[in-house]
Amino acid sequence: MGSIGRYPALLALWVQLAAAVSTLVLFKGLAALALYPGLMAAAWVQGVAAAVLGQACGLSVWWLPINLAFVPALLALQGRHLPPLLPLAGFAVALLLNWNSFGERVPLYLTGRRTRQRLLEWLATQPREFTFIDLGCGLGGALHRLARAYPAARFEGVETAPLAFCLAWLRCLPARNCRIRYRNLWTVDLGAYDVVYCFLSPVPMPALGAKARAQMRPGAWLISNSFDIPGMPPEQTLEVRDWRHARLLLWRPGGDGSPCGGNPP
Repeated sequence: MGSIGRYPALLALWVQLAAAVSTLVLFKGLAALALYPGLMAAAWVQGVAAAVLGQACGLSVWWLPINLAFVPALLALQGRHLPPLLPLAGFAVALLLNWNSFGERVPLYLTGRRTRQRLLEWLATQPREFTFIDLGCGLGGALHRLARAYPAARFEGVETAPLAFCLAWLRCLPARNCRIRYRNLWTVDLGAYDVVYCFLSPVPMPALGAKARAQMRPGAWLISNSFDIPGMPPEQTLEVRDWRHARLLLWRPGGDGSPCGGNPP
């Protein structure tokens, strides 16, 4: 794919166009045989082709339902007397929630309920007044839950997807021990925190591992939801056992000279 592969939204657009052309060729062939399956059937064939092609080209799994249903949804909206700007508004919302997928290939991943519970259990092993940061906090659900459970600790989240930031900021505003900042994770000094948590994608993990090794103090923990760091085996792995088959990978990149907690429950 060349440079287009670095930009998932552009790759998804290319996939939609390629699937549309393939579907047009197929249905022209069927028309020559006097077969006319119908416009909605063509839309679903295009959707299936786009979904399969998108996965083959390396798009994240969350693109699959978008590629599958995009054209059928547009077709279904025709003639429904809905506001003409509704599809544009939907696209704008998706764009503002997944802004990070353009430059850094980090889509909006939400920490699941069971993963939050596993984090809650593990954080019980930490000192009472630990500091915690969520790199790319999304809608702030995990931070809000953790901050309520540990009022003596200090929680921060950074996010650069505009709509996700606004929603997370509003969600965590009532919590005195939690704040959300509109800030790129690469500008954060990781040495200020006892626990650094992230749920990103495979793409930024090597760079994050290098940043953690350079900045994190001894005894501080780096926790990644599901995505590992190549060449850096985790010190601990906590299985979540949810539908995602999620797991929490834990490292102490700065060494364990000054322990920050015990073993997980």
